[in-house]
Amino acid sequence: MKRKIIHIDQDKCTGCGQCVLACQQSAIGFENGKAKLMREDYCDGLGVCLPMCLAGAITFVEKDIEGPDEATIDASSKVAAAHVPAGAPAGGGCPGSAVRAGSVQWPLQMKLVPPVADFYNGADLVVAADCCAYTYPKFAEEFLGGKLRIIGCPKLDEVDYTDLLAAIFTNNDLNSITVTRIEVPCCDGIERAVRAAVKANGKDIPVRSVVFSIEGTILSDN
Repeated sequence: MKRKIIHIDQDKCTGCGQCVLACQQSAIGFENGKAKLMREDYCDGLGVCLPMCLAGAITFVEKDIEGPDEATIDASSKVAAAHVPAGAPAGGGCPGSAVRAGSVQWPLQMKLVPPVADFYNGADLVVAADCCAYTYPKFAEEFLGGKLRIIGCPKLDEVDYTDLLAAIFTNNDLNSITVTRIEVPCCDGIERAVRAAVKANGKDIPVRSVVFSIEGTILSDN
């Protein structure tokens, strides 16, 4: 099916992340510090991201796309809009301090979060392995209250998060970082990336590390 989607000029993109925040379909992510259309079939072609790009890096193109039909796209747009945090400006722009009150920001996935956003400043951040919320029964109750969240899986994402995290830690003023992971070896990558990123930016950001067992108990908290 031929339809209109966006194109992001990598030479013009500054990596500001505003288009990622504006995209209600989570079609845009980051790769090598630049915004990229990660899923062409997710792009609804409405162009909400266009006015958010001050660098003029986003344009429309027409392509043959294998993916959902227009009715499905329209329905998913409504669902995404319903989950925009309270306090986010109309059009899906960068949420401000009002987001902090609800302890929610969007997106959450490591590959999609922007390197610069107002909601980071003064915040306590939880960087969590995907499985934590499903392994430890009281995860949300004990670790997420009043905190921003970034989630990821080093094994499934197959990327090194260090550069993105270093950009977040350098360009924003975080209050603290809590890393949560499971005891399995692949999960260690998320903690190593956080600690390497903190070391790289030179800021004295307190880092707490919590490791859960696969049975759902806390093995270490320091």
